[in-house]
Amino acid sequence: MPTAVSSVVNSYRDLEVWQKGMDFAAEVYRLAKLMPKAEEYRLVSQVLRAAASVPANIAEGNARGSRKEYAQHVSIARGSLAEAETFLVLAIRAGLLPGEEAGFALALADRLGRQLNVLRHRLTASSKA
Repeated sequence: MPTAVSSVVNSYRDLEVWQKGMDFAAEVYRLAKLMPKAEEYRLVSQVLRAAASVPANIAEGNARGSRKEYAQHVSIARGSLAEAETFLVLAIRAGLLPGEEAGFALALADRLGRQLNVLRHRLTASSKA
């Protein structure tokens, strides 16, 4: 019989925000395959690096010893997300990626950005209490 979902976090892998970051990165990898081969070492490499940095910074921040360091890594993840999102929009505007293909990734980025903002706020608010 299924049990209720536990809110216990044993690892960064248990965090919904990390899971959504991984979903975003995987979707960006899928989209990268649709871009022209000529962009492999230009825009594609940059968007992949930025997208992979999002869940990586969440994981690293979670593993750090303080809330302040965790909040800093969440901020870095938010910056990487904005960077990846910008590269996706540029790829659409430059005609390298169909906009309808990127819609899901951009929606994920929007939701993930809000989740990162909430997480950072909670980390910094609780450290001031």
